This record gives sequence, C-alpha cells and structure tokens, in this order.
Amino acid sequence: MLAYLSMMAPRLVELRRVLKPTGSIYLHCDPTASHYLKMLMDAVFGPSCFLNEIAWKRTSAHSSAKRFGPVHDVLLFYGRSGAYTWRAQYQPHDPKYIRSHYGRLDAAGRPHTLSDLTAAGVRKGSSGLPWRGFDPAKKGNHWKFTIENLEQLDRAGRIYWPSGTAWPRYIRYLDEVKGVPLQDVWTDLPPVNAKAAERLGYPTQKPEALLERIIQASSAPGDVVLDPFCGCGTAVVVAQNMGRQWIGIDITSLATTVIGNRLANTFHGKAVYRTIGLPTTVEDAATLAQENPYDFQWWALGLVGARPVDEKRGADRGVDGRLFFHERIGEETRQVVFSVKAGQLKAPFVRDLRGVVDREEAQIGVLISMDEPTREMRKEAATGGFYDSHWDRHSRIQLLTVGDLLDGKKIDMPPLEHVNVTYKRAPKAQGKKAEQIGPLPTAHAEPGE
Repeated sequence: MLAYLSMMAPRLVELRRVLKPTGSIYLHCDPTASHYLKMLMDAVFGPSCFLNEIAWKRTSAHSSAKRFGPVHDVLLFYGRSGAYTWRAQYQPHDPKYIRSHYGRLDAAGRPHTLSDLTAAGVRKGSSGLPWRGFDPAKKGNHWKFTIENLEQLDRAGRIYWPSGTAWPRYIRYLDEVKGVPLQDVWTDLPPVNAKAAERLGYPTQKPEALLERIIQASSAPGDVVLDPFCGCGTAVVVAQNMGRQWIGIDITSLATTVIGNRLANTFHGKAVYRTIGLPTTVEDAATLAQENPYDFQWWALGLVGARPVDEKRGADRGVDGRLFFHERIGEETRQVVFSVKAGQLKAPFVRDLRGVVDREEAQIGVLISMDEPTREMRKEAATGGFYDSHWDRHSRIQLLTVGDLLDGKKIDMPPLEHVNVTYKRAPKAQGKKAEQIGPLPTAHAEPGE
C-alpha cells in the first residue's frame, strides 16, 4: 500500500498541474485504498475541492465468508477550482412513482401531476405579494414564481383552480420532467460481464456507460479528456464518440495495441489520432526488442491488428498472437496465427509454425521477424501450400519483417474492408510506456504512427 501511495502521490501532483480551472478529476479505487487516497487528494487538491465520494455498485453479488459481500468501488470526485464544469445528470423516475403521481391526463392525453405553487419562507419581493385573493405570507410561505410569471402560467393553462377556497396548483407534465437528480450511489451501471458486447477481456475494463456519465457531467463537446491509466481505452473511445478531444497514457505497448484495434474496430478509420512512444523505425524496433522482448512482441502484433494470446509468458504453445475473421457474415470463424521472433532466425521456426497452423486448424500462419528470413526459411514456407478464400489464393505460411510492416506491406489474406474482423479477448497488460494523443483536427494517421 505504501509503495502504491508513493507511486500515486507525484502523479496526482502532475494531474493537478495540468487541469484547467474548469477541470475536475475522478479517481477510481476500491475500499481498501479509498481512505488513504482521499487523504492524498485532500493534500494535493485541498479539502475544499472535494465534491463527492461516489459508490459505484460494480457487481450484482459476491460471496464472501464471514463478512458482507463487497460489491462496490469508489470514485473520488474533486474539482480543480470553484469554477469546475458541472452538467447535472438525471435518472428516469421509477415506473411505480410515475403511476402513483402522474395518473392525471389533460384533454390531449398528456400525463401530469399537480404540485404546490408556494414554498416555505416569507419574501418581500413580487413572489411574497397576494395574488388572486391568496396571500402566501399569512401561512409563512411565498410563491415559487413572481406575480408576472403566475399570470403568464395562468394564461398558458398551467395552473389548476380547484373549486371552493382551495389554493391553486401548478400543472407539471411528465414529458417536461428531467427525472431524478443523480445521487452519489450508482447502482444502475452494470459491469462488463462475460456476455457484454463491449467486453475485450481486459482485466480492469470498465463499462462505457460509467465513462459516459462522468464525461457528460464534467465536460462539454470539444473539451479535452485525459486518462493517465487508460488500460484498454474505454475512456478515450467514449470521449471520441462524445465529441471530446482526448489524451490517453498507459505504460504498456499491449494497452496501446488493444486501444488502436478498438478505435479502428469502433470508428472504422475515422478516429484520427497520433501515437507517441512506440517504434516508428527499424532501429527503434531493434532497441525495443533488446530492452523488452515481450513488449516488442506485443508492438509487432499491433502492426497487423492481431491480439496477443491470453496465456502467460512462456506458455503460448508456439502462438504469440491471433487474428480472427469471417470471410462473409454468418460464416464460420477463421484465423491467422502469428509467431514473433526478435532474435536470430532458424529454418525450424518455419516448420514449427506449419505445425502450429495444422494443430490450431488455422487458415494462415505468419512469422514476424526483425531480421530477413534465410533462403532455407523461404523454401520451407513455400512448401506450406495455399489457403483458397472467396477472394483469392493465399500462402498458408508467410514471412514478414518489421521493416516490411513499417513500409506498409500487408498480410496476404482476404481484404479487411470486405471481411468481418473479430478482436476477441485481450490479455493482461505488462511492459513499456506508450502514449495516445488525439484526435488531431487536421492530421492523419501515417504508417508507423
């Protein structure tokens, strides 16, 4: 815990520095750390900037021996200053409440209810004067509207006059009611479960609805949203979809790969952004391969839009990545399997890949390498045969270098613009720093970015 708090403290200082006066910050944590983090947040932002401790019910039930089931996480909500952006959010009324309170119908069939025209407390202005023989001051109240506005409401047919001496009432229509103001306990946002359409399998993936609510409440279209621990990119995808600019930062090439694939799959190339911190040249790639072979592997797979395998390091059974696709909608899932090699190449690597393709019943196998394949490797690949798709005949075993991919060379497979690509589960994140910046208003993604 101390190590975690020591890591968070300087980051919170920097996040406060970059926030505009109109900005705010939401820190997501669980109850084991929330009280420690609140002390840090108070120290960095000041207790007066604390706005809410939001309890988010992240799961429906949790069996736990000898204690109540832990089903909620915490969102610590702070404003950068008193000028923070705030756009009130509402929840729909409960159907039972609507049935019990909005049972009246006007001549046009619009459901409505009758509410008080007065509020507690005496006022000296127009709202405290008598109107139509009714004096709110006599019972210690005042009108909720000025006398002028009361007259306008009456002409518009928005005031109900009971028979006798009963006080007039305000006609409130159901279709004009925004709902119930959102409180600090959120139980209506289900987690990303195993059957959720947006599920990527990323261990800390949050539901898009959670980020939509936060971004909607604390920003306006065109504002900049920063997620400094962006993981699989839910915040940046939601920000892009809601017309915000965004910056996402993560410490792994894997996260950047997942986010890039997610942006491509969600926005079909219309999300314009720039990637900083990943190799753009063969020399950069060689440095990454030397410093962190696993991060190099994840980065290389990202160049072809493949996802890394789910297995732990050293247990991939010859498969470093997969790309699933359907030639036509409704047909069976097909796949390309990948092997990534950063070191010296040998002909048995190709024979091993052929075996993996057969074992996995894959249509194509691709070996991605730093160095140029040897003549023996190319001969071995040529004996691998072909895969015949609806579109063309494709080599079953293909050899590509990092230089090929950076130069724009593609896998020989059915054209992606005509097939349904499936980005299935993404594995746990580990590795090297990468940063996403976007969208940029005039720039366009270029090879290697």
